[in-house]
Amino acid sequence: MQELQFPAYSFQIRTEGQKNRIFDVVRKKFIPLTPEEWVRQHVLMHLISALGVAPGKLAVERELQWNRMKKRFDVVVWCHETTPVCLVECKAPDVALTTETVIQAATYNHSLQCPWVWITNGIQHVWLHWNGANTVPAVAPQSLCATRN
Repeated sequence: MQELQFPAYSFQIRTEGQKNRIFDVVRKKFIPLTPEEWVRQHVLMHLISALGVAPGKLAVERELQWNRMKKRFDVVVWCHETTPVCLVECKAPDVALTTETVIQAATYNHSLQCPWVWITNGIQHVWLHWNGANTVPAVAPQSLCATRN
């Protein structure tokens, strides 16, 4: 798999038939290893290792309702029982992060209302902060679960 702009993390990867699978520490099962999943697993490890988020505070690939439509987010950090803190939108490394990607994440965040949004393809990382009225570019927070504003 392609090298990403993350620290080196150790993953359990196994081959079943002709396909590689990677162990997801949050879902606690092996997942087909696609380029987007490679990015998602790096994101999870980064949230856990660098930002101090407990695996039990992470939701991965879950459904949400927006405008009567069912959507599926990549990762949400829940530092408090009922309050999501960060929405992460993952793309494969060869997918450019465009205005459409930001709109997609903002649409998902309309339902969740997370103060932090992280959009990444593993090569580029875009952090946004939502203050309740506006979403603006931001520097990555040092900690997510200690941050709630």
